[in-house]
Amino acid sequence: MHINGAQQAGDFYVRQLRDAKISPLVERFDVATLFAYAKLCGRNLARAYVKTGNAWTISGYLGKGGEFEEAIGRFAVAYADQTERDHAELKKAVKSGDIDAYVEE
Repeated sequence: MHINGAQQAGDFYVRQLRDAKISPLVERFDVATLFAYAKLCGRNLARAYVKTGNAWTISGYLGKGGEFEEAIGRFAVAYADQTERDHAELKKAVKSGDIDAYVEE
């Protein structure tokens, strides 16, 4: 397989975690709805991944300032930007025939 002229080892199989029949149209959310949605997603993700610890310990670790919130916000924006670049490269590679893609219907 070749992507952008570079030899890549192996094939890749990509699939979604579960077959959800609905998906919010986040690109149509206003600012308030997007903020509420992001807050709910963050809360659910945190609950899904928490292993141990208590709220007081975590709160003490994060501190009282807004440094953590700002850092995680910068990370989220950078991650979203990278995801968009990766997706554009994937679409380009599929369109050029460099990689095969199968979409389940």
